[in-house]
Amino acid sequence: MSKVVTEVRGRSFIVTINRPQVRNAVDGETAGLLLKAVDEFRRDEYLDALIIIGAGDLSFCAGADLKALDGLLQRPGAEATGPMGVSRITDLPKPVIAAINGYCLAGGLELACWCDFRIADSTGTFGVLNRRWGVPLIDGGTQRLPRIVGLGNALYLIETGVQIDASQALSMGLVQEVVPQGQALGRALELAAVMSAYPQASLRTDRLCAYQGLSLSLSEGLELEKRLHRGSLTDPDMSDGLERFITGQRPQPPRPTALS
Repeated sequence: MSKVVTEVRGRSFIVTINRPQVRNAVDGETAGLLLKAVDEFRRDEYLDALIIIGAGDLSFCAGADLKALDGLLQRPGAEATGPMGVSRITDLPKPVIAAINGYCLAGGLELACWCDFRIADSTGTFGVLNRRWGVPLIDGGTQRLPRIVGLGNALYLIETGVQIDASQALSMGLVQEVVPQGQALGRALELAAVMSAYPQASLRTDRLCAYQGLSLSLSEGLELEKRLHRGSLTDPDMSDGLERFITGQRPQPPRPTALS
């Protein structure tokens, strides 16, 4: 069976790392298949959100397959797109969600940080455990992790190699929701369906502004926002949305889930 399995549900594209026998560690072939899946998602105008998961109950992704490291680093295109397959891609125009169960370690943590946000179940376990072997973070971990959790929390994880659970990850902002065991994918699909129901032009442009604004001053970011959103205010979907608002069609927004 393929090392990466894809599935369409509604307007969501589920990408499963399918190597449960090695805790979904990524080798060169797997990295190439992840890139192929992301390219397929990019090209398909019907699809609005990508969800990355790991096969089985034990692991989202334990990182690079250290027994096949040469193949991972020497994969054609690895220099441009990152050893794990997609970590150096910064121009994907649509949302990506990580649905995490079990181990999310090393390069797997970097892959999760590549996503827009992360939903973990109660078994989620996180850490830069590659620190023990002298293996560096070269799939964006040194750049994305501080942006997500702040410099102090990032350096705490990076320098100590500490392993944390889902509740600790939630408290530092590494994950956005923690759900009961086995429900991360279901919750990610729920949120993706809500997102898909929104007018896409403004959502995707807001997303782009947020990402591109990270490297700008406030005044530059405000100018970027103004420039990129020139077309949003004349988008027919916005006119339709305002008409629904006026006529009293106001659906309830999603609420974060919480473990009881």
